Amino acid sequence: MSEMQKLFTRCLTPKTDLPRMLVLYAGALSWLLMFGGWCALSYGELVPAMFLPSPLEVLQAGIRLFKDGTLVNHVLASVEVVVIGFVVSSAIAVPLGLLMGSFRIVQAVMDPPVNFIRYLPVTSFVPLFILWIGIGLEQRVAVIIFGVFFQQLVMISDVSRSVGKDLINASYTLGCSRRDVLLHVLGPASLPGVLDTLRVTIGWAWTYLVVAEMVAASSGLGYISLKAMRGLQVDVIFLAIAVIGLLGLLTDQLFRLLRLKVCAWAQ
Repeated sequence: MSEMQKLFTRCLTPKTDLPRMLVLYAGALSWLLMFGGWCALSYGELVPAMFLPSPLEVLQAGIRLFKDGTLVNHVLASVEVVVIGFVVSSAIAVPLGLLMGSFRIVQAVMDPPVNFIRYLPVTSFVPLFILWIGIGLEQRVAVIIFGVFFQQLVMISDVSRSVGKDLINASYTLGCSRRDVLLHVLGPASLPGVLDTLRVTIGWAWTYLVVAEMVAASSGLGYISLKAMRGLQVDVIFLAIAVIGLLGLLTDQLFRLLRLKVCAWAQ
């Protein structure tokens, strides 16, 4: 069997490691195909420019808004909303989720309301948040927290629940107290899964950002998208979408790197 055939066989084999360069080339190819399709549709005039701007038009819009400081200000406003909302949500959801997964009584009390609320549409609560909190940063942060918190609770409790009982029984055999088991066994054993959960839910936070900033906001990437829609500035809308995607990709990679550094033993 030739080397090419062996490599092809490895590509089709589940959970098989591949050469790093092949993985990089495959990732670059996906970006090229997506960008090439965009260029073909826009420059080939297969889609009218008012619906699909060209990459050059989006780049020019980005340069124009960057030079006058508009883009930077709106990016910073959006980052502030996501960071505050995500940090507050995670600071409460992580310990509470670990307790839900570790203690059956906590799970019994919290499961019904949590599983009910997490299916409610976030958009339907935006008018209520405006009435309860008012218009401003707090209202936008509340949308992020509401959209992320209950999902984090369920996912983190599942992570804690998946820790093997053999590990816990072994720690009791070695003389650990219940407090030691919670802090020094369940916590570290759940850490890789918790970081994976945070990595997933930070993506949801960026998604709910647009919902938060499209209503009663005066800054942010979602706000400029809505403003651009009213003026039929499709290039600005695509710019805002691209920036949100890049910021989401950056935070995703940061959590991936954090997991590699903090939980190298779990790779």
